[in-house]
Amino acid sequence: MNIKSILPVAVVLLACLFCLFAGCTGTPGSDGTETATPTPTQSVSHTDSAVESVVDANNMFTFDIYKQLSGENSEDDNLFLSPFSISSALALTYEGAKGETADQIQSVFYFPDSIETLRNGYQEVNAGINAGDPEYDLEVANALWAEETYPFLGDYINTAETYYSANTTNLDFINHPEESRVTINDWVAEKTNDKIEDLIPEGMINSLTRLVITNAIYFKGAWVLQFDKNMTTEADFTTPSGETITIDMMKRTDDDAVYGYAETDGLQVLEMPYENETGKKLSMIVLLPKENNLKAAGDALSVDNLEEILDSIKSRQVKVYFPKFKLETEYLLSDTLIDMGMPMAFTGSADFSGIDGTYDLFISAVVHKAFVEVNEEGTEAAAATGVVYASGMSPEKEPIPVFRADHPFIFMIQDDETGNILFIGRISNPAQ
Repeated sequence: MNIKSILPVAVVLLACLFCLFAGCTGTPGSDGTETATPTPTQSVSHTDSAVESVVDANNMFTFDIYKQLSGENSEDDNLFLSPFSISSALALTYEGAKGETADQIQSVFYFPDSIETLRNGYQEVNAGINAGDPEYDLEVANALWAEETYPFLGDYINTAETYYSANTTNLDFINHPEESRVTINDWVAEKTNDKIEDLIPEGMINSLTRLVITNAIYFKGAWVLQFDKNMTTEADFTTPSGETITIDMMKRTDDDAVYGYAETDGLQVLEMPYENETGKKLSMIVLLPKENNLKAAGDALSVDNLEEILDSIKSRQVKVYFPKFKLETEYLLSDTLIDMGMPMAFTGSADFSGIDGTYDLFISAVVHKAFVEVNEEGTEAAAATGVVYASGMSPEKEPIPVFRADHPFIFMIQDDETGNILFIGRISNPAQ
């Protein structure tokens, strides 16, 4: 068994709902402890189709938000986020939305029309993630943080716990906003092995805050094919703007360097799997343009294109050169989500009456943080490229492809069993 790598990946998303009008009072359970919610008695049936609907929705949102953030940031900037964390938090937000507010959220996140499908899908996907594996750490968690004097609907609280495993904790936002912020941030840090700290910045929570929704996801795993640290050397890396920088390049070129590999006209695709014991596989997929042109990789980001690429992957020997890198990112996503098509949720016209039975709530902020480190012991590995080699000359040995990631590339960490994309990123400058 390989030693687990120092490959922590942690992401959390916050949807902070403010009360539009002051003076809202009267919620039970205002002692600062977790709200007691009845144990659900109904039996919930889970289907493969519900999981597929949630996974498809998340993957379509993944490509949309990646392209949106790519447009908002310089091509020379690295990107890294967990679209699944964002979708999970906004699914809980969607549960309380009504009317046009709900329609806009559903459109941006591609949530299925059936609320039962959405609920059952998230319940089963989260259960699958948290089932774990002895060879890697992977956990996702949700939570609600409620103003202790505000009257939330019992149905909403129960739904959050039953289908999303989101327990509700009462806090005194009105009189102790800063202490409440620290409590929430401590929960996030605990759930992410201290990789995400101070998720909610100072001043974001105040006396008007009524509800905070958090999601945290954490991953740590080791490569099936680890890199020898003694083989790591300094090498050149060309950024999108053409600047040449020096980075630490890992190398695996031995006879045992057998990976999933594919090619298209413009891309090389590499699949690097993580160790597992139970058969629940995770891998990193790397989309490397053949030229220093990120557009070629970005153009492959659609559900149909990626499925075609992944289907073309074949196991073969590959000479792999891959950079070490460590990223920490932070995004304020309110304007991003507004631009993607859900502006109403952030205005006084928002309808979150499914949360409290009134029209007082609106989203004031959505913040997202992420951390990833890739080294010799653990690196996300996923690649999809179709390699078709034909020659009329025989019996020459088929050449071994060289996968040299010395220029920008896109990478994803996915659950191979469901195809669910948990993380996505862009490396424009490993030394940034």
